[in-house]
Amino acid sequence: MPTTEFSLASRSVFVPDADALVLADVHLGKGAASSVDAPLEAAEDSISRLKLRLESREPSTVVIAGDLLDSFDSVPRGVEADLAELRDLVADAGASLVVTPGNHDTMLEDVFDGTVADEYRLADGETVVCHGHDAPESTAERYIVGHDHPALSVDGRKLPCFLYGPGAYDGADVLVCPAFTRLARGATVNDMYGRHFQSPLIRDSDGFHPAIRDEPGAETLWFPPLGECRRLL
Repeated sequence: MPTTEFSLASRSVFVPDADALVLADVHLGKGAASSVDAPLEAAEDSISRLKLRLESREPSTVVIAGDLLDSFDSVPRGVEADLAELRDLVADAGASLVVTPGNHDTMLEDVFDGTVADEYRLADGETVVCHGHDAPESTAERYIVGHDHPALSVDGRKLPCFLYGPGAYDGADVLVCPAFTRLARGATVNDMYGRHFQSPLIRDSDGFHPAIRDEPGAETLWFPPLGECRRLL
């Protein structure tokens, strides 16, 4: 599995050759929009974890691969303040912020006046970031997406995971990020086939390798591709 092309931690991806940090599915406003009490302060939790990631990597660019918000018909209460805090955090870290809108970002233009692009090519020239709910228009060597909120069930525990498919989409590699918010339950991928995923970039899931981040041990644990995992887990 890749060791220098990108590194994984805290539900995000750092691409060294582009000096870019990529995360997806922050879903600001999800707790406020829920009909039940949120188990944690979702925005505060996401922003505090992003702060640690910015301090550890000092990227020049932060790209949010869609679903920054959790809004369709209205902006949930508190979202504008949370968004301002996130934007200031990135700016104070000396990085630029780019958002590639997702299917939950229908109200994004009402509250965000920063850089927005349907697809964003990183400075390495090889990687395109998008949400992943639609097929990309740009060609790339690698796509980094979100949207499906992958999780892996291991020994009865459901853990957020990354999915890496070498050559999976028209010969290009695909890296699927877990949801950055910890409010998202995630889709258990152990028994999911290509037809079960919502992203058109995942046509055949058998060749996608799950990766779980062991944060206390600062280690990324790579698993065999899903086609083999179904027999092992």
